[in-house]
Amino acid sequence: MISATEFKNGLTLLLDGELCVIVEHQHVKPGKGGAFMRTKFRRLKDGSVIERTFRVGEKFQEAFIEKHALQFLYKSGDAYHFMNLSSYEDLQLQESAVGPGAGFLKENMEAEGEFFEGKLIGLELPVFVDLRIDETGPGIKGDTAKAGTKPAKLETGVTIPVPLFVESGELVRVDTRSGSYVSRA
Repeated sequence: MISATEFKNGLTLLLDGELCVIVEHQHVKPGKGGAFMRTKFRRLKDGSVIERTFRVGEKFQEAFIEKHALQFLYKSGDAYHFMNLSSYEDLQLQESAVGPGAGFLKENMEAEGEFFEGKLIGLELPVFVDLRIDETGPGIKGDTAKAGTKPAKLETGVTIPVPLFVESGELVRVDTRSGSYVSRA
């Protein structure tokens, strides 16, 4: 059990029978009355953010999340197949569970899986990945007043904006959190 005074960002709790991660918390001590915690949670089930206020003395059940290294094997339909590198078992995740970084997964890439009571509940991708550009248009200088960009289709099928000097066949580093070009690899 954990009390409300021990809250910290990133802590996972069981709140009303659902797994929730603390996104933001604030200890409030008004001039009159007892202190309380104003907290924002993100539900792991659907990703929605809820705000709740708790008295300082309230207790909660902490959820213990295990992390295991996973290797991406292949995609079939909208299912992504991973192998747990410690137990070698095959795990399957839907595209919605993988998140917005699903378009940056390529075969044999490693990621970190989050498990609760033996079930895979989330996936943490590497922050930066190096991908090859399959096709991009020619960069025509003088089209813009500022540094321009052009669309480039990556080897995984995702299209991102890249600077005009980047050509087809080059390796580029992409930020999986924002889906943006970082540099040449």
